[in-house]
Amino acid sequence: MQPTLIAVAKAAGADAIHPGYGFLAENAEFAAACEAAGLAWIGPPASLIRQMGNKVEARRTAAMVGVPVIPGSKAVLADAIEAEQIACQLGYPVLLKASAGGGGRGMRRVNSASEMERNFQQARNEAQAAFGDGSLYLEKYLVGIRHIEVQILGDGKGKVVHLGERDCTLQRRHQKLVEEGPSSLSPELRRDLTYKAVRLGEYTAYRGAGTVEFVFDPVSQQAYFIEVNCRIQVEHAVTECLTGVDIVSEQLRVAAGEGLSVEQDDVQSRGHAIECRINAEDPAHNFRPCAGSLTAFCPPGGIGIRVDTHCYPGYVVPPHYDSLLAKLVVVAPDRDRAVRRMHRALNEFVVAGVPTTIPFLLRALDAPDFIRNQIHTRWVEETFTAEKSVEPSLD
Repeated sequence: MQPTLIAVAKAAGADAIHPGYGFLAENAEFAAACEAAGLAWIGPPASLIRQMGNKVEARRTAAMVGVPVIPGSKAVLADAIEAEQIACQLGYPVLLKASAGGGGRGMRRVNSASEMERNFQQARNEAQAAFGDGSLYLEKYLVGIRHIEVQILGDGKGKVVHLGERDCTLQRRHQKLVEEGPSSLSPELRRDLTYKAVRLGEYTAYRGAGTVEFVFDPVSQQAYFIEVNCRIQVEHAVTECLTGVDIVSEQLRVAAGEGLSVEQDDVQSRGHAIECRINAEDPAHNFRPCAGSLTAFCPPGGIGIRVDTHCYPGYVVPPHYDSLLAKLVVVAPDRDRAVRRMHRALNEFVVAGVPTTIPFLLRALDAPDFIRNQIHTRWVEETFTAEKSVEPSLD
């Protein structure tokens, strides 16, 4: 596929390639091939993707600059035996993760030594199929945590600015469902995380848009680095709505050699933004992906509402790729009003022809824990699995 994409770009007279936020966005070989073909790569250079896109290398780099990492293996695991030895030292449960992966693929929780061999093989096979790289590493599994990420921009010459943080805690099986910003962190913790993210970006001379991701333990008030996403994120619109900074435009400027148009003192966050991912999945049947033709597709509109989508009435949802249909983003002066605005927008979003996650998202936003902002990364599984014994369907 990569040679074909490069050939098409050359034939079209393009002088650059923007890889979006799919698998190719963090593919160092594709980045290098584009540059070798004389095409500007709109993203970090291949060398930086190899350093920070690989989760094991990113952990090592973060530790070097004093950013705490979750206790775990210091290198790629040789086999399930080594994984079991490290897990015994850390204590169960632990988490196996793909060193080249993301989006929850190649990731397995292991609760005891008896589960290690099976989960190791499953995680490795999934990582190999998804990323062409089956290497794994291991971390201590933390419970009751929140997922916080910091958006950074770098000019590739040492200048790095942050655009604040996003809270991506509401997820299912490590797949983000709702993102919002700013988070509920204290001002002191926010300053600490953004400082660490910028420090890491400066150390690596980061180029373009990137996301430094952390998990936060509300009990110990400790945050741990988990990875850097060397690309634009699906949820970048949350930050754009809060700051007014066009992140894609900044990517293009940097790739063109013009540098960043914003200084750190220019960045101001206003209001509260929430993004919901509208997926072609059936919540009533374990979020089963659903292909088919959209017989109706009418997004909401109005003040404070943004919809990013590729869909239209008659669009055929394919069975082979991501089930994301649209990103619905709202912004309001505060979180309470943002939640109410999102609730209205979801109710006005008309999609027919395939099941979607809209009914589930409405229920999640109505849940008392979400309204109080007291959720964690396993909240969806625990809350809605418990409900299933009483109410068999989310329709």
